[in-house]
Amino acid sequence: MKLAAMFSDHAVLQRERRVPVWGWTKPRLRVRVKLGVMRAETLAGADGRFLAWLPPMSAGGPFLLEIDTPDPDERRVCQDVLVGEVWLCSGQSNMEWPLCNTGADGDREIAGAAHPRLHAITIPRLALAGRQSDVEASWQVCRPGTAGTFTAVGYHFARVLQDRLGVPVGLVNASWGGTRIEAWISRESLVEDPTAGLEVERYEATIHSPEFWAAVDPYDITDAAQRQSLMRIEEKWPADPGNQGVSKGWAQPDFDDAGWPTMSLPTSWQMAGHEYSGVFWFRRSVMVPAGWAGKDLLLGIGAVDKMDVAYVNGEQVGATGKGFEQEHWNVPRVYRVPGRLVHAGRNVVAVRACSFIFQGGLIGPADAMRLCPAGDTGAGVALAGDWRFAVEHNFGKVAVPSMDLPGPGNPQMPGILFDNMIAPVAPYGLRGALWYQGESNAVSALRYGALLERLIRDWRHVWGQGNFAFLTVQLANFMTPMAYQESSTWAVVREGQMQSLGLPETGVAVTIDIGDAIDIHPRNKRDVGMRLAQWALTNTYGATGVPSGPIFTGATIERDGIRVRFRHVGGGLVARGGELRTFVMAGSDRKFLPAQAVIEGDTVRVSCPEVALPVAVRYAWADNPDGANLYNAEGFPASPFRSDG
Repeated sequence: MKLAAMFSDHAVLQRERRVPVWGWTKPRLRVRVKLGVMRAETLAGADGRFLAWLPPMSAGGPFLLEIDTPDPDERRVCQDVLVGEVWLCSGQSNMEWPLCNTGADGDREIAGAAHPRLHAITIPRLALAGRQSDVEASWQVCRPGTAGTFTAVGYHFARVLQDRLGVPVGLVNASWGGTRIEAWISRESLVEDPTAGLEVERYEATIHSPEFWAAVDPYDITDAAQRQSLMRIEEKWPADPGNQGVSKGWAQPDFDDAGWPTMSLPTSWQMAGHEYSGVFWFRRSVMVPAGWAGKDLLLGIGAVDKMDVAYVNGEQVGATGKGFEQEHWNVPRVYRVPGRLVHAGRNVVAVRACSFIFQGGLIGPADAMRLCPAGDTGAGVALAGDWRFAVEHNFGKVAVPSMDLPGPGNPQMPGILFDNMIAPVAPYGLRGALWYQGESNAVSALRYGALLERLIRDWRHVWGQGNFAFLTVQLANFMTPMAYQESSTWAVVREGQMQSLGLPETGVAVTIDIGDAIDIHPRNKRDVGMRLAQWALTNTYGATGVPSGPIFTGATIERDGIRVRFRHVGGGLVARGGELRTFVMAGSDRKFLPAQAVIEGDTVRVSCPEVALPVAVRYAWADNPDGANLYNAEGFPASPFRSDG
């Protein structure tokens, strides 16, 4: 007997709903499922697959989940199974972002992460051909040794639920950085959309062509197809010409780098003005106390996007990644420095960082960049700040793999992540889903709202559990701060995310105030998780309070102005830090000008002397709206909006 991977030791099952349990055994065998006092029976099909439904249960555990048949060899037992609240966590890199990469806040959480009733399972990132029936994964108990790998947003969300509800919580993490929403929607739903349907048609015409399959091993079709596609993608990426910096002495402590420019780290080199892929060298002198001489040290350089080799005083002390790997791009590096390399006074750290696509560099977080004794991590020398750098190889601007490279192995293909990372999870019992994605769809921002609604309907249909809760994280503020940006694509994506509120049992966590102008991955994931939890507690679980900050509901044109109305005002509207900012107004000429905005009760009245006959108002309409400061008394920010949407 084989159980679906979702059913392993430490699984968390959804309370107060029928619980599906499935797997594979010998054809036509009678299958009995037992959990505590609950029982269910079913019959395996001709292919051996079975699906049984346990009756709804109250929160509790741990239990044994026992599945047996008349054949004594066909049985399985899962231990430490809990019943509580289960949430699916999906999207791109900001959902994928692990707790271990959120700086000092994450370090504190990990150190105290003894939460035996919080479990998580991570669905492996796969982009294979065809719909998969199962995955290779297992549930993990939240401990200091495991918590660092948990999705940071999901972790903070789960901790709030545990504190307020007092029940076990299970997180199902199915996320992949840099991916489009189209990859997460089923083929059956995509073909109903005219634009997405054409993309599916082009994709399938390519992968079903004889030319595509000519090089595929007929005895290993799935894996061979993936290798073939990856090979074709990698051919488009520049190869590393080799480590020339070592031969030039760039790792040596006596190398004169005085002529090298400086870069303040952590950051990507693209954010520092070098808009290309390639290989950069970074060097920094570190003053080591006399008491550390001859002792092993730990060198933390934060995450390196994507591959690195680290040196201390001319000798390599660590390396991560090789070839065309991307999976290490957000993993903080910590390397042991042998005591024989360490002496009092000046020591030199050098890092060779290679990135062949997207961004690159030492991306932090800052407090993970430190040198300290191996036995005393409380002490240390901070390494964030100015480093000398040189460009070893400039690859130019490397194109992102897209529809010109279709096929298995490319996670951007329509429906491919649904087939590999969502379908194998359904219909596992859930309370709801958390969705943090949208950055990769900014190039087609106007379509995002419709696609998000399609995804929500699609997943609810596949799960067959009715309108389970679906909570979206609105895109945070990012890029150059601006009071108003007419052409903002991120503002349009945010508007599309708010459009999802037209569906039942949906919510949006607004994060317009906790982003990072120079980092698309803001480290503050605690507030994101807490704001998602606030929406879940008030709307899904029925707690008192407001689920979010003020949300635009309409505008009325008045004499010499426009009055804006909101819901979720809570204890009242608040202008943080002085007068309201980032409101703009336009007349029939559609020229938006800075406007004055004043709170009047539960509304905001907006006016502009230069606009005699106003027709439209906008708020916080920019990729990174500089100074947006409308909140409710509960401390939640208002969502950006436009009345002319």
